[in-house]
Amino acid sequence: MCRNIRTLHNFEPHATDAEVEAAALQYVRKISGSTKPSKANEEAFNRAVHEIAHATGHLLAALVTQAPAKDRGEEAAKAKARAAVRFGAA
Repeated sequence: MCRNIRTLHNFEPHATDAEVEAAALQYVRKISGSTKPSKANEEAFNRAVHEIAHATGHLLAALVTQAPAKDRGEEAAKAKARAAVRFGAA
């Protein structure tokens, strides 16, 4: 599950709230061992996702770097090329 968590820092354009929320959701799923919580655990699960997304937003806002921002399109193309080598061309 955590393979879906992507680096969110130092990209142009910056990570969206939806991307931060998706990463938080993947993290909570991995830690809890559940992709969908039971009704009894749903509130705690959703609260954890919200709190982790909030903390992640603060972290991303506070991080600084001298490196130039990465281009999302270029990084996606590199990932696609790596996947083609790894899994073969589709």
